[in-house]
Amino acid sequence: MSIDDPFKNDNRNYNFMHYPDDYRQEFPVISKLVLDGSKVIDLGCGNGTLLSFLKKERNASVKGIELAPSGVKMCKKKKLDVVQGRIDERLSFKDNSFDYAICNVTIQMVMYPEILLSEMKRISRYQIISFPNFAFYRNRIQLMLRGKMPAHMLFDYQWYSTGHIHQLSLKDFKSLVSDIGGLRIKELHCTDPHNFFKKLFIHIFPNLFMHIPIILMEKKG
Repeated sequence: MSIDDPFKNDNRNYNFMHYPDDYRQEFPVISKLVLDGSKVIDLGCGNGTLLSFLKKERNASVKGIELAPSGVKMCKKKKLDVVQGRIDERLSFKDNSFDYAICNVTIQMVMYPEILLSEMKRISRYQIISFPNFAFYRNRIQLMLRGKMPAHMLFDYQWYSTGHIHQLSLKDFKSLVSDIGGLRIKELHCTDPHNFFKKLFIHIFPNLFMHIPIILMEKKG
């Protein structure tokens, strides 16, 4: 692929070899939701940076599943227990194998998000999911004024060169949780805003002002 190739900015087949340590702002928020010494699986773990973070900060026993061969290779270099595979199909783990199943900014990229969430419920006591909220106010403004898919929503990828195939809002996700059944949303977080008014707006109108919701769920009963 040449340097002038217009399709070089493409995350449908993400190459993690260029990002050995891709730290994200959600990591410390997720870490606070995980109890020390827990058994954790990260579904769509990428290059394993979150797993390494939880292993260090929470002394967690960690496993991961990643589809991209480059991501698995990076995880192996970090001596993480990660296998290659899809996360939106029946997983090879027994019921309640983990304390936490985590899917960070990935559910919008799988073919069957409902299967992913159902499997997270089956194999773990708690579930942590984050995703880009399509109803975020900046996306609404861009759609209204420009009539085009917001680049902000796609992290500066284009609609045709992104693996984001299921755009959803916070309300959409809550409806999915209700449809699947057996889960309860326990806590709703986002990366901490430093402005008082932003915090207030997020608290009152989360579906409008949360860019990336971070949701802790638990099984009912």
